[in-house]
Amino acid sequence: MSITPITPKRSRRSTRALHNSVFPAEIQPALVADWLRALHSDWMGLTLCRWVCDDSRESRNILLSSASSSAFFPLSVTPSVRLATLLDTPSVAPGDLRSQWSPTHRSPNLWLCELGTSVCRPPVEGSSDAAQSAVGVRTGLHVWELRWEEGQRGSHALVGVSTGKCSMQMSGYTALVGGDSCSWGWELSTNQLWHGGKQVGLYPVGRTQQSLKVPERVLVVVDADAGTLGYVIDDCFLGHAFKDLPSGAELFLAVSCVWGGATIHLRYLNGMKL
Repeated sequence: MSITPITPKRSRRSTRALHNSVFPAEIQPALVADWLRALHSDWMGLTLCRWVCDDSRESRNILLSSASSSAFFPLSVTPSVRLATLLDTPSVAPGDLRSQWSPTHRSPNLWLCELGTSVCRPPVEGSSDAAQSAVGVRTGLHVWELRWEEGQRGSHALVGVSTGKCSMQMSGYTALVGGDSCSWGWELSTNQLWHGGKQVGLYPVGRTQQSLKVPERVLVVVDADAGTLGYVIDDCFLGHAFKDLPSGAELFLAVSCVWGGATIHLRYLNGMKL
């Protein structure tokens, strides 16, 4: 399959031709204008071409077919243009420092392995343990990938972000990420949202089942400019889990777990500044 890119030209004639060939007549002019403005930006052109060219329909249908088979698909929301572009951009190199766990901000019960890209928890009883990424973010839109097998989660498996002041270890079994005012977390087994030491809701919004099984691969989406935290499951963006992240604070990806033998893999995929 070949994809013929559309190179946007900054002239009225080419803009008019693009309007007539791409946008149906029933689309409102204001919406068309917004799309054309986006197309004129350097970082959006190629991505929009993939979605508007006839030759890209096959790849688009494959993606939609894969996502539509997921239990999360009916609960998904349309991502912003920035996020859609970021998810469509090739990932950074695997050896990037942002793909590593912090060697200092972690529980002593979580060991670094695989050159710092994974944390492993030995069989320790009566302890909740957390770790955070080595590099935080203050601005921009960012996406991390976590791989955490479902059979290695247990009762308190939380994924989210922390300002760096979150507790890294506590006796008993509890939600560390989301267990204080400095962290926000999603519990993968119960789909509960945690912040300030209490459950603050369920995620994704609109779910009817008691809990949805979250697969091994979880994408964490942090928009430090807008102060939002969300997740992508099975290629489905599930919307914002939290909208009140502190502006200007350095935010670190964070996890907490209680399961002996758990291994959690981290990879930073991409980021975009305003």
